[in-house]
Amino acid sequence: MMAEDEVIAVRVVIEGRVQRVGFRYWVSGQATTRQLQGWVRNNHTGEVEAVFSGPASIVEDMISVCHEGPERARVVSIQRYSAAMPTEKIFQTLPTV
Repeated sequence: MMAEDEVIAVRVVIEGRVQRVGFRYWVSGQATTRQLQGWVRNNHTGEVEAVFSGPASIVEDMISVCHEGPERARVVSIQRYSAAMPTEKIFQTLPTV
């Protein structure tokens, strides 16, 4: 069990109808509001991938809201992986890979 204020980094791969619905920009806004560090991008295979870094409770909250996403999105699943801490102290929207 991690301490609630422990800083963590998590990479997520979000599957479903998550491209062409504003998902990346919605994630960026949500993460910025929560003062998280990391990034979000589309994958050429149709998923959205993101790294969230910050206090564990806030990262967990961010992952929870990703299950809903913006209005037109339909999230089917979110795969979760450990991640290295981002080097940038901001949240970025990156180009598709």
